[in-house]
Parts: sequence; C-alpha cells; structure tokens
Amino acid sequence: MSTARVFLLAPSLARLIEKEREGRLVRQGYFPDRADRSTHVRLEEETGRLVLVSNHSNGPVEDATDIPHSQAEALLELAAGPVEYLEVSLAIGSQTAMLCRVLTPGSLNLLTVPFEHGKRARKFRPLAWFGPEVTEDPAYQLRSIALAGLPSEPEVEITDAALNSLLDALEGRFGAHQPQATAPQPIAPSKPAEAEDEVNPDDLNIEDSVIRELARSLSPRKS
Repeated sequence: MSTARVFLLAPSLARLIEKEREGRLVRQGYFPDRADRSTHVRLEEETGRLVLVSNHSNGPVEDATDIPHSQAEALLELAAGPVEYLEVSLAIGSQTAMLCRVLTPGSLNLLTVPFEHGKRARKFRPLAWFGPEVTEDPAYQLRSIALAGLPSEPEVEITDAALNSLLDALEGRFGAHQPQATAPQPIAPSKPAEAEDEVNPDDLNIEDSVIRELARSLSPRKS
C-alpha cells in the first residue's frame, strides 16, 4: 500500500529548489466535508479536474473526472476554501520528492516523499536539509490549510550540512555520503496561525542574502 512522509522545508531552501527546477502552478478549491466523502476541484494550467474522495473501511478512494477549464474556474469561485501552490518535482536518489510551495492563503513549504510500501517509508531516513516531519499532523494537509488556514510554522534551522546536502541532491550526487538529519522529531499538531503575522524585515534580508550566495555558488565560473 502506497504511503508518504511529509516534512517542512526552510523558505530559503525551497526558493533554491524552485530556482533550479521547473515547477507548475496549481489551484485547488475545497468544499465542506461530509461524513462519507469530500470534494475538491483542481486547476493546473488548462487542465481542470473534479475530485471525489470516498471514505471506505479500508481507506479513502479517490475518483477524479476531467472537466472544462471554464467549469473548473466557476467551481473554484464557489469553493469554501481555496489554496494555491507551486508544485516542484525533485529526484532524491531513486525517490522522487514533491515540493509544495503554498502561496495562498499564506506562505508554507512542504516536502512530500512518496513510497510504494509502508516498510520503505518507515526505513527512510530524512536528509540534513529536511525540516521537522509533519506527516501525522492533519493541520498541514492542503484541505485543512484551505478550510482552516495556515498552521503555526516552527523555525527551520539552516546549517552548512543542510545546504551542502541539498546542493548534492540538486546536482544528482546522492549516495551513502549524503548527511542525514539528526532525527528530527514530528512536531505536535498545530493550531491555525493568525490571519496576519508580523514579518521581521531582518529575517527577509538574511534569507535573501543566503539565496544570493547559493546562486553565486551554482553559477559557472568565468575563466
């Protein structure tokens, strides 16, 4: 049975991945849940889909139907909770991870690593550039974010080991030498943050300086 593990990611590292990998903009609108099912609409470029998730004893079953772009747009306007994000695919060795850069209703960066079997998911050890794991916290699911708002986001530390580990992954140099995270503990379920949080300008300056230094390190050197 397929499963996935989800981790927070530092904003500056997410920006670096976005810079190096092509992403796609996705808009989704969620409708209020019912006891037996949930519904949402997804619009990716010109492709619209209506997704029905039915709850069964052996787990949720998803049924998606393609719909015209105009109908998807209309349903997005009627949805109870919208969410907009940039989806970026990234290879991590033999795994393919998916970065979700949430843009609306606020900023949040989530890294999802899917697995075909639960045993492989349990054995997987997060790398040094992964943030805290939020797999078991429903507040970090897109449906919860759309309907209830953003959860509080803990500060994700950036270290030299994390930067070098991510650069190795971006350059395809993944192997046993990859530094692993020091066993980050899953964070406790969070309550939605306030609608408007104060942003420290100094934090933005630090983040931008880190990105510029990383960009220079990746740029070809002139002879």
